[in-house]
Amino acid sequence: MFKLYEKKEILFAVLWIVAYCVILGTIRGNFGDDSIYMLLALIVFTAGIAAFVKVNHLEQKYGLAGWPKDMKRYLSFLPVWILATGNIWDGFAPSYQGASLVYAVLSMILVGFVEEMLFRGFLFRAMLGKDKTIVAIIVSAVTFGIGHIVNLFAGQASFETVMQIIFAVSWGFILTMVCYKSGSIIPCIIAHSMIDALSLFGADNELADWIYIGVTIVTAIVYCFYLSRLRSSGSTVTE
Repeated sequence: MFKLYEKKEILFAVLWIVAYCVILGTIRGNFGDDSIYMLLALIVFTAGIAAFVKVNHLEQKYGLAGWPKDMKRYLSFLPVWILATGNIWDGFAPSYQGASLVYAVLSMILVGFVEEMLFRGFLFRAMLGKDKTIVAIIVSAVTFGIGHIVNLFAGQASFETVMQIIFAVSWGFILTMVCYKSGSIIPCIIAHSMIDALSLFGADNELADWIYIGVTIVTAIVYCFYLSRLRSSGSTVTE
């Protein structure tokens, strides 16, 4: 695996993403987010990614070395934290009960780690190494959104999937810019896990969902423009 990473880092990232989409899409379609199979698959992906990073001492490269310093520069990530609660703006109504809810919540927390490491970690950093910053940002954000088309294979309605893709692309730009400018992927992992976990508790209100998508798009434009004016951080550190 490390030899592939050294020789063809972008291919390495793409293979991870394809494997994740195919395997998790199949499990989600057959068993659902609340299944023990979903949780076990995500544990395997999480362990595999964490082991690869740890064994090869890549924590600094992938932004796992520490929390960003000088938080004021990034507005303390307030736009991120506020938007991360959007799934419960329409009320509180848990999608599952009992053990199913526990499995689903744990799965969504792990999804935050795995997807951030795949898109903001492996793919983004591989492309960034080619000195194509703008291309790397766009590809990381857009592929993250398009990756949600996997939900079509899970039996989700196409209209809902389109909404998710638009929403995810907007979030993709926010998280990629945060990761790039702050030098840390940790805030991205936390925010992503919050979004996915809270999605299990939101009420089903189409108007509120559209408001959330609209606010996310506007915030992505404004916040990413602000972040683009900042000099990128060379370190991540406050341990």
